[in-house]
Amino acid sequence: MAEPLKTFVDGVEVDVPNSIPDIRAALPEERRDEFDQAVTEAGVDEIQGIMRHWMLEVVPDPQSEALLERLAADEDQRRGAA
Repeated sequence: MAEPLKTFVDGVEVDVPNSIPDIRAALPEERRDEFDQAVTEAGVDEIQGIMRHWMLEVVPDPQSEALLERLAADEDQRRGAA
C-alpha cells in the first residue's frame, strides 16, 4: 500500500491518502460512487488529474471552504439583484 503524503492545514500536519482504496475510504459514503465512476472512466492521460482532484477533496481546508462559501453567497446576491 502507498505511504500517505503529508501536507499542512492551518499549521497542522495531515495525511493525504494517495491510493485509490485510501482515497475512497476517506471520502464520505455519499461521494464514493462518484469517485468510483471518475476512476473507472478515466483514461491513462486523465488518471493523474482525477487522483489529484480527489486527493485534495479529502483534505479539509477551512480557508478554501470559507472562500467557496463567500463566493457562492456573492453569486446568490448578484443573481438576486438582477
